[in-house]
Amino acid sequence: MIENTEKIETAVLVGLIKNNQDIIKAKEYLDELAFLVDTAGGVAVKSFIQKLDKPDTRTFVGSGKLEEIREYVNAEKISLVVFDDELSPSQIRNIEKVLECKILDRTNLILDIFASRARTSHARTQVELAQYQYLLPRLTRMWTHLTKQRGGMGMRGPGEKEIETDRRIIRDKISLLKEKLVEIDKQMHTQRKNRKEMVRVALVGYTNVGKSTIMNMLSKSEVFAENKLFATLDTTVRKVVIENLPFLLTDTVGFIRKLPHDLVESFKSTLDEVREADLLIHIVDISHPDFEDQINIVKQTLSELKVGDKPTITIFNKIDAYTFVEKEEDDLTPSTKENLSLEDLKRTWMAKDNIPALFISAKHKQNLEDFKTLIYDEVKKIHAIRYPYNNFLY
Repeated sequence: MIENTEKIETAVLVGLIKNNQDIIKAKEYLDELAFLVDTAGGVAVKSFIQKLDKPDTRTFVGSGKLEEIREYVNAEKISLVVFDDELSPSQIRNIEKVLECKILDRTNLILDIFASRARTSHARTQVELAQYQYLLPRLTRMWTHLTKQRGGMGMRGPGEKEIETDRRIIRDKISLLKEKLVEIDKQMHTQRKNRKEMVRVALVGYTNVGKSTIMNMLSKSEVFAENKLFATLDTTVRKVVIENLPFLLTDTVGFIRKLPHDLVESFKSTLDEVREADLLIHIVDISHPDFEDQINIVKQTLSELKVGDKPTITIFNKIDAYTFVEKEEDDLTPSTKENLSLEDLKRTWMAKDNIPALFISAKHKQNLEDFKTLIYDEVKKIHAIRYPYNNFLY
């Protein structure tokens, strides 16, 4: 995993073009992987892409491509190679033998970022559990130092191998962490029950779309926000009042393509805030070139959480950063999304199929009052159904 040292690690990225995928999409995925490396504290200096029907079972890429990567790694003294898919234990071993440098896959990199950004005991416990679940099938003798955490006398059975001891230690740790999370989940469930009388609204979306900035804007709080992936891991709940209508607003961890399954399982209690919300506000970064895919990934994740049918507002954020290339009048080629202005987009399927929807800039507070009015109207509908005798309040 990427360590916090003064010297910035240089990384090479490796991806595949599989099946009917095009090279543009593969490059977009590697751009996101580069952003993950940057978030973890490294810098991506070069990308390698190979077209294969499926990953090579031994080395992920073909032997010729791996040799090309090896030559570059040696020539440029690269310290890290990151693969844009999860690698099997045998693939990691085989690749390390050839490249002779540190190897990470996408899952390992995301886990590393989560570990560095977990602030509360709850988040740290969730991340630690996910890390151990990822490491268990990938154990080698390098993990024998874990035995020291259990003491020496009586540790090892007759003839038991060190690797088996390590596995047992990690399984024990996983069991303890799961027990700890069960207790935390009970506490959080009690907290949610105590808040049940108020309408609950959850901010959801792809990572780095501006959820925390919007949280700060609406609640006048100081939730940590920066232009990095997974800036927020810990669930934050704030009471918000628009006009005379109070509700609870929750900021949640961002989703991402190929979010590791172990992380989803570990963050179950965090995602319960989404499951138990009365209204979802889906934040979309309209300035991102791949925002349509991000919309679909969030919708798919919400569907997997069985909350895809919840009342939802779609907010297209970062209109201040949106750019487009205006076509010449005599250009008869079909328009692409790169040629559409914001006004064009407002008239397209996005504004129609995602009703209610709104285009804003949280950073510059553009359309803020319209945003508040939209939330007020939607919360009021829920409030009126839940408390029909209190409608005189508004």
